[in-house]
Amino acid sequence: IGQESIKNNLKILLLAAKKRGHIPEHILFYGPPGLGKTTLAHLIAHETGRVLKITSGPAIERVADLASILTNLQVGDILFIDEIHRLNKMIEEVLYPALESGVLHIVIGKGPSARTVELNLSGFTLIAATTRISLMSAPLRSRFSGGVHHLEFYSDTEIAKILENSAGKLSIGLQPDAYLEIAKRSRKTPRTANYLLKRVRDYAEITYPDQPITSSIVREALDMIGIDSYGLSGTDRKLLDVLINNFNGGPVGIKTLAAGTGEEESTIEDVIEPYLIQTGFIEKTMRGRIALPKAYEHLGLEKPL
Repeated sequence: IGQESIKNNLKILLLAAKKRGHIPEHILFYGPPGLGKTTLAHLIAHETGRVLKITSGPAIERVADLASILTNLQVGDILFIDEIHRLNKMIEEVLYPALESGVLHIVIGKGPSARTVELNLSGFTLIAATTRISLMSAPLRSRFSGGVHHLEFYSDTEIAKILENSAGKLSIGLQPDAYLEIAKRSRKTPRTANYLLKRVRDYAEITYPDQPITSSIVREALDMIGIDSYGLSGTDRKLLDVLINNFNGGPVGIKTLAAGTGEEESTIEDVIEPYLIQTGFIEKTMRGRIALPKAYEHLGLEKPL
């Protein structure tokens, strides 16, 4: 569900490779967590009838680890590397010829007696995923000849369809408007939506046993765990509250904001701030963070003149 542009591009890529009798080219997915990068890798393997081998960047600590993984691949297998931006730079250098030419250069021994052994690999497809594409080196990004695909956030309608599928698998009975109520609070992310669905189920089973879950029950459940109508958590609202009430709406530097909220700077920049910027609650300027009119309205405050 969703990601229509990516699905259409992948369909052409995979069908063309199948028609030529070739192995699909290497593919890179990037975007925020929870949008379906790993799911897409599973779907590609399923649709092409290939074997999927899964690992992650931090799990490949040495060149020998990469060599072991690559030499065990059979012709046509798909290797999925999650969080590829966390690969060691030495391992990246070994990966380049494997992706381009299908060979692996291994150095055996040390000093004057060291020699390089060239191993021919079975043809394979690498599918990689990252949440931080800026941390990937340009040479590594350029090896993904099958395309670099950015996963977009989902619409509320798409999230509602995903929730309907999930509810069917979990045998949860929801009214149609309840799906949309969860979707509106899910930050446009399927993983978050499925998490909220399970919390709503727990609340309904205890508080309203043997009743279909309505939108009002969803609101009660999510209000109880601190998720408001825009999907903001207590931590998000605390940042807005400190920015507006302690610092007159800004501009405020990140260090001051971190001290005022008691959060780490990296937590504010990487976890809290992105969604608040995307939804128009705050603006990030050269002078610092500024609260926008939407933030005042959401907190029920008047913007000072």
